[in-house]
Amino acid sequence: MAVNVGAGVVEECVERWGLRVTGAGMRGMTAVVWPVVRGDGSAAALKVLTPDEETVGEPLALRAWGGRGSVRLLEYDAGSGSMLLERLDERRPLSRLARRDPRGAVRVLGELLSRLGGVRAPAGLRGLGGIAEGMLAEVPGAVGRLASAGDRRVVRECAAVLAEVVGEPGDRLLHWDLHFGNVLAGVREPWLAIDPKPLSGDPGFELLPSLVNEYRERDVRWRFDLLSEAVGVDRARARAWTLGRVLQNCLWEVEEGCRRLPRREVAVAGVLLGRGFGG
Repeated sequence: MAVNVGAGVVEECVERWGLRVTGAGMRGMTAVVWPVVRGDGSAAALKVLTPDEETVGEPLALRAWGGRGSVRLLEYDAGSGSMLLERLDERRPLSRLARRDPRGAVRVLGELLSRLGGVRAPAGLRGLGGIAEGMLAEVPGAVGRLASAGDRRVVRECAAVLAEVVGEPGDRLLHWDLHFGNVLAGVREPWLAIDPKPLSGDPGFELLPSLVNEYRERDVRWRFDLLSEAVGVDRARARAWTLGRVLQNCLWEVEEGCRRLPRREVAVAGVLLGRGFGG
C-alpha cells in the first residue's frame, strides 16, 4: 500500500523551509515527493518519508555521500521524516537509456555503485552480517515448504555459497536497491542515484537489482562481469554475495506463502552456479 501523508505535514515543511509547491505529489510505497521551489528560486524536491526497516537510514546515507553519485540532501526533519532534496529530472530515468543502450546504462550503474560503495558506512545503519546470518537460519524451514526438488536445491546451493562469506560482511555504505528506475538525470552530474535503502556491507550484495531490472536471462552473465569489474569486487565474492541476494528474494517468496520459487531467481542462480562460471 502506498504511503498516506497528511496535508498538515506538507504545510509545515513548506513554511519551515520557505517553499512553494509547483506540482502534484508523486506517490511511492514509503514516500510522497512534491516538486517545489525554494525562497531563492532554485528547484528542489520535498520528500515525506514513512520510515521502515529498509528506509530509516536514508538521510544518514545521503549525508555520508554528500551528493557524490547520489541526490543531494538539502534539509532534513526527523520528526516528520521529511527531506528537502536536490531536484532531478524525474522525466529522464536511466531506464530510458537502458532500452536504447543496455550496456551503456549498466555501465552507468556500475560507476555509481563504485562511487557509492567507496564510502564507509556511518554508524547506525543495519548491517549485512546480521541479515545474512538470519537468512541462513531460515533456510531449513524454507526448504521444507518448497514443493519442487529443484527449488529446494537452489535454496540449499545459494545458502552454501553464502555461508562461505558470511563471516566477512564488509563495512561499505550500500544503496541496496540501485537499478535503472532509481537513477535520474541531474544538472551537476549526468546521473544520480535516488531512494537508497542503505545498509553496511560488501559491495557484492549490491549487484542483483542491476542484473534483473529490464530482465533478460541472456544478459545476466555480461551484466555480472561488467558490474563486478566496475565495482572492483573480487569476482568470487561478488558471486557469493549475489547468490545471497537471490536467496534473500527466495526466502521472502516462501515467507509470503509461495511453494515455488520465481523463475527469474532460479534462472539467475543457475547462471551464477553454472559449470565453468569462475573461468
